[in-house]
Formats: sequence, structure tokens, C-alpha cells
Amino acid sequence: MPTVAFSHRSSWPRLMRAAFIGLLAAATLAAGFARHSHAADDSLYRGLGGKDNIVKMIDVAMIKWLADPRILDEFDNINLDRLKSRISDQICQIAGGPCQYTGRDMYASHKGLHLNQAKFNALAENLQLAMDDVGIPFSTQNRLMALLAAMQRDVVTR
Repeated sequence: MPTVAFSHRSSWPRLMRAAFIGLLAAATLAAGFARHSHAADDSLYRGLGGKDNIVKMIDVAMIKWLADPRILDEFDNINLDRLKSRISDQICQIAGGPCQYTGRDMYASHKGLHLNQAKFNALAENLQLAMDDVGIPFSTQNRLMALLAAMQRDVVTR
């Protein structure tokens, strides 16, 4: 899938960014990416800045998720430290890094939450904003988001 770069992406209105994320997810699924694909090498892991930067990115994303009224309630009664650790490990592993994700599969983790596409998009939008904040290039963001988009059908259950 070709990488699309935009020089002024940070000035996009939120609605356009959410629509872009939704289109990226649909295009990724339509292109036939295998569910929960893993990177063939560690170039994405290195592009994300390694484990320390992935952890920093998830810390920033968690702050944004907890401040977003569209998804805030989804984090009630969750061990946030464990969640941050699991998400960091999962992204590290998916990106081709040395980490091992030991959590449940995405369907089992989300099946009772009844998440809709709007909540999935809000989570993805805030993750992209966090990647902006920690200085991850847009082309690298696209590569990660394409891999994460393959999980959409297991996370969105209504």
C-alpha cells in the first residue's frame, strides 16, 4: 500500500482526520492485510523510535484518551498501568520489535464492550495526535495505523 504524506496534516479539521482514519482502515482491510499482521523486519519499530518512544507515545495517547469525552467512559474500571504496558508491548511486537505481547486477542478483549466505529475512530485519532506529539513522521504513522486497522473488525462489535 503506498504511503501518503501530507505536509500540513496537523491543520486538518478533526472530522477530516477521523474520516481519513476510517478510510485508511477500510483500505487496509480491502487490500487484504492479514489479521494482526506482524512486520517482516524491525524498520517500523526503529521508525517509531524503539521501545522507549513507543511507551512515551502510549503515555501521551492515554492522556488524550482520558481527556476525550467520546471515549472516556470506556476506561472505567480498567487498570490503566497494565493497559498501557500491554498496548506498548503489542505495538512493539507488531512493529517488529523485540517485545512479546501476552494479553488476550483483540476480540476477547473487546467483545463485551460494544464499541462502535466512532469510538474506534476516536481512539485512532488520538493515537495519531500522540504520534505527532512525540515526533513520529507521518509516513511511519501510516505504516503503524495500517497494521492496527486490521484489528478493527475484532474491536468494533456494534
